[in-house]
Amino acid sequence: MTCDSNREPPVMMLRVLRAAPFLGAWLLVSSCSIPTRAQDGAALYRSQCLACHGAAGEGRTAIKGTNLLTDAAKKRSDAELALAIAQGGENKNATHAYEKKGVTPDQVQALVKYVRELQSKQKP
Repeated sequence: MTCDSNREPPVMMLRVLRAAPFLGAWLLVSSCSIPTRAQDGAALYRSQCLACHGAAGEGRTAIKGTNLLTDAAKKRSDAELALAIAQGGENKNATHAYEKKGVTPDQVQALVKYVRELQSKQKP
């Protein structure tokens, strides 16, 4: 078998090369929506939770955002809080099913840790 340099490149290779810029742009845009460092719970909270739960976790009553600073919220276990974030809790609340929106288990744990920090900063 000889190598023919005048041969046209395979059609599939041309399709892949044409799609590469679009794939790169998609990866860039999709990675911007959720912080990539799982340890950055504050950034995740700002981008995913702040609109409903408020900057300090106080909740936004006008939109029925849950107050994360109540005694009931503080008594929830880390596992319960993680389940609420990842899968919407026992009720499977779709707005909280962040696992389906690309949030990783490490990021869920970072959010749990950050919520606990907010709760510990609250003055009695």
